[in-house]
Amino acid sequence: QVQLVESGGGLVQPGGSLRLSCAPSRRTFSTYAMGWFRQAPGKERECVAAISASGGNTNYADSVKGRFTISRNNAKNTVYLQMNSLKPEDTAVYYCAARRTPYYSDYEGLYDYWGQGTQVTVSS
Repeated sequence: QVQLVESGGGLVQPGGSLRLSCAPSRRTFSTYAMGWFRQAPGKERECVAAISASGGNTNYADSVKGRFTISRNNAKNTVYLQMNSLKPEDTAVYYCAARRTPYYSDYEGLYDYWGQGTQVTVSS
């Protein structure tokens, strides 16, 4: 079993930035693809960004392209989501997810492990 612990959420004004971190408990993290998902009230959970195990391939939702950046440091066993130019519509609970394969996906059903989520609120 892999535990994922997210951190870095909070309240930020529109136009501001936040960086989310996710630290899996297992050292085989470097062989897992990772994703960041979010769920806003009354909406389905969606993938905002995903990254391959090596970090060489990434994918973003159209709504966050150019504003969010997913990255990983396998030596530190951590994956990040840098969020810039935040908008009120980015308000959601953000989840980190891990897939037991090097290849990312934007389909939540293909992820094997999930964190508890961290709240991001964008409001003035």
